[in-house]
Amino acid sequence: MRVALEPDAAPRPSCICASDPFAALPPELRPKPEQKPSSLRQVTCPGCRLVYWTNRATDLCMECEKKGVRLPETNTDAGVLPKLVPKP
Repeated sequence: MRVALEPDAAPRPSCICASDPFAALPPELRPKPEQKPSSLRQVTCPGCRLVYWTNRATDLCMECEKKGVRLPETNTDAGVLPKLVPKP
């Protein structure tokens, strides 16, 4: 008498050491995945407070640049926001 073998519905669990060699380590000791640095940065326009992503050196948005808004020299040590100066 032959007995038919039923196929397993669920896949067999494989050894976790083959799929994740750091499985035995606690989460804080596992190596972090490498992230490539982005050329974009998130800035807030000092003229209109628009928050946007840019790769430009200036923090002014395109609309404020079109309006002629300029930023004076900044004193970053004091931590004071500069006052906006319109072009003469």
